[in-house]
Amino acid sequence: MGVGRWHSAEPVKRDERHAIIRPATVLHRASRTERAILLSIIQAAGWPIWPLILCSICALALIIERFLSLSKARVAPARLLDEVISVTRAHLPAPDVVNKLADSSVLGTVLATGMRAVVADPRISENGLRLAFESAGRAAVHRLERFLNTLGTIASAAPLLGLMGTVIGMIEIFGSQAPGGGNNPALLAHGISVALYNTAFGLMIAIPSLMFYRYFRGLVDAYTLDMEQASDRLVPHLLRFAMPRAG
Repeated sequence: MGVGRWHSAEPVKRDERHAIIRPATVLHRASRTERAILLSIIQAAGWPIWPLILCSICALALIIERFLSLSKARVAPARLLDEVISVTRAHLPAPDVVNKLADSSVLGTVLATGMRAVVADPRISENGLRLAFESAGRAAVHRLERFLNTLGTIASAAPLLGLMGTVIGMIEIFGSQAPGGGNNPALLAHGISVALYNTAFGLMIAIPSLMFYRYFRGLVDAYTLDMEQASDRLVPHLLRFAMPRAG
């Protein structure tokens, strides 16, 4: 009985050891297979795919950067305007508080510009204060639109680069046709792969880039409207601290 138990327990331990090792081996082999497939696709697509790969890397980096930079907390926090009005209810805050407000977000920079304008010119008029807000708003919108033109350019250029690869592939296809009527199957297959892979890859880059470009453009428009409304609300509030002009 003891020997039987020892023989029955040994295969279980061996199976458990193989069960632990096998998934890692399978994943390693799968990753190697995926890398080999990717390299074979790049080789089949030819040299025109390298500009498309560069565009895809740039587009991915810009999309991640814009997602982080255009977050609600960094641009226009929800309760920021109410907090500014509450702090300035009795008097204008100290310069260090205004500096912290300017560093907090894009909207904070715009609101802090209005406070600094009132401090710099205690007799400022309503038109002068609105001009200060408009100038700060234009600078803020320019900051929000950073890299969007580059992303839009990639969305427009990627299909053209894919089309260029298609044309190059077609040239190779026609070049593989011998004058006597014979053809080279290897050159013919390579030309077809160059044409199809570059067309598909160009569309794979252009479609997401265009979608994210439109999405970020909509975010910038929404934030611009929020900053305009916040400035309109803060103008009469800050004018209470302006001294009336003589005459």
